[in-house]
Amino acid sequence: MDLFNISGQRAIVTGGTRGLGHGAAQALLEAGASVVIFGTNDGVYKVAGSFREMGYDCHGLKVNVGDANERTEGFHKAVSLLGGLDILVNAAGIQRRYPCEEFPIEDWEAVIDINLTAPFALSQLAILEFEKKEQPYGKIINFSSMLAFFGGFTVPAYAASKGGVAQFSKALCNEVASKGINVNCIAPGYMATDMNTALTDPNNPRNREITARIPARRWGTPDDIKGLIIFLSSHASDYINGAVIPCDGGYLVN
Repeated sequence: MDLFNISGQRAIVTGGTRGLGHGAAQALLEAGASVVIFGTNDGVYKVAGSFREMGYDCHGLKVNVGDANERTEGFHKAVSLLGGLDILVNAAGIQRRYPCEEFPIEDWEAVIDINLTAPFALSQLAILEFEKKEQPYGKIINFSSMLAFFGGFTVPAYAASKGGVAQFSKALCNEVASKGINVNCIAPGYMATDMNTALTDPNNPRNREITARIPARRWGTPDDIKGLIIFLSSHASDYINGAVIPCDGGYLVN
């Protein structure tokens, strides 16, 4: 079980105040890692405080990852708080829904900035940090989506951003795998989080259609990604690189 031991590891989790990012942060903390979570408002300090009350080593930073200066400053502050970095989890993301011919360009740009540009830029910073070690080592876990495999409906910006995350993760893998740095993606399916509130309404016919197609016959929860987070953060995944791993209850294969 030492392969899965991440006790004492140091991690940054973006979007760590709710949803899958919160689940990722909780998984790392429960496994003994020290974590800095990024959030877009002052609520991040409350979430981090709640984790500390449970006995975990957690700090919160208010960071708009869509802003280049804020994310760079936040990254370096987090590394200072942690005393180094071993794990980066890029979980922050937003969604916008419009018919494709009506999709506002400003919403397209906002989704791309937060969902695609931010994780790429933070991955660059993480790689530079990992390379400072006497023996370079580090884990980058990006959140892609099942929409990296198909297009979705009324979400062209989200689909483009998540497909891009999968592809840049593969490209980074080609350059840094030989240095002892792993870059992988989790591709969640339909998850019962704030992002999907409208779809999780049991009175919505689309909810019934989606649930019927999932072989597990239920939507995922943040707890369902915890095992993958620990695996991809640990030495157990040292030979897993450039992977896009679905976590979808079987939706993609049905």
